[in-house]
Amino acid sequence: MVSFQGVSKSYGAVRAVADLHLELHPGETVALLGPNGAGKSSTLDLLLGLRTADTGTVSLFGTTPQRAIEQGKVGAMLQSGGLMEGVKVKELVGLARDLHPRGYPLDRILATAGITEIADRMVGKLSGGQEQRVRFALATAGANDLIVLDEPTTGMDVSARQTFWGAMRRQAQEGRTVLFATHYLEEADEIADRVIVLHRGRVLADGTSAEIKARAGARRVTFDLDEPIDRGALEALPLLTSLEVSGRTVRIQSQDADATVHALYGLGLYPRNLEVAGLGLEQAFIAITTASDATPATAEEAAR
Repeated sequence: MVSFQGVSKSYGAVRAVADLHLELHPGETVALLGPNGAGKSSTLDLLLGLRTADTGTVSLFGTTPQRAIEQGKVGAMLQSGGLMEGVKVKELVGLARDLHPRGYPLDRILATAGITEIADRMVGKLSGGQEQRVRFALATAGANDLIVLDEPTTGMDVSARQTFWGAMRRQAQEGRTVLFATHYLEEADEIADRVIVLHRGRVLADGTSAEIKARAGARRVTFDLDEPIDRGALEALPLLTSLEVSGRTVRIQSQDADATVHALYGLGLYPRNLEVAGLGLEQAFIAITTASDATPATAEEAAR
């Protein structure tokens, strides 16, 4: 459905996308994660034909992004770009519906996006969260095969976010592919059946949320100590990757929780309320990207 083959894109001396190889398949819900500057927005711009790759090829449905969009196969909700302010919401959404080769009934689009009650309001009078829901309506005005979303729930309240993701689940259940970039890692953990981590313009990790967590390797160990805490002794525990002390509570991450806990008892300490758990997606994301930052740069990166 989507294919990036050796795609690179630079802006002056900044390499935003670096030899990217990536494929998306029908029916997937895919979260695109990465720290600021990782290349997420540039990747989406290339996918939608808003930017042209310096090298490599981007194809959608076996053709160019522009052609796939003309055929009504792709809907997009981006951070950039404004909305027409001098029209009513229903007029703007109706225009998008009329331009789509497989447009849905207007009432259905408005209801799906949760904007029926503001259909007669002028676009220029909307709040930030309402604007996001209108963008959502524009992205789903017709029967797209691929829906691309860049930070889609920014500015939405909790209720609107739940409505939004409920609609996206229904899109996926109907066989459509949903690709979204987000800073809300709990959304990726809950919604996506595939998570792609971008860093330095390359794919750093690609798998299910559970696989991404397992790849990080580290586990969380939390416990309380009744005796005075010797931070230096705790920092010397084997295979420790992080340490946080809050009052009598100690939170650590370790590459081998069993060895770390064994050494903890070896210090003559008696940890209370001991808990050992795998990392959440957010902690795994931080661990993976931090490890990548610690890796020496390639000759190409060093030259830049």
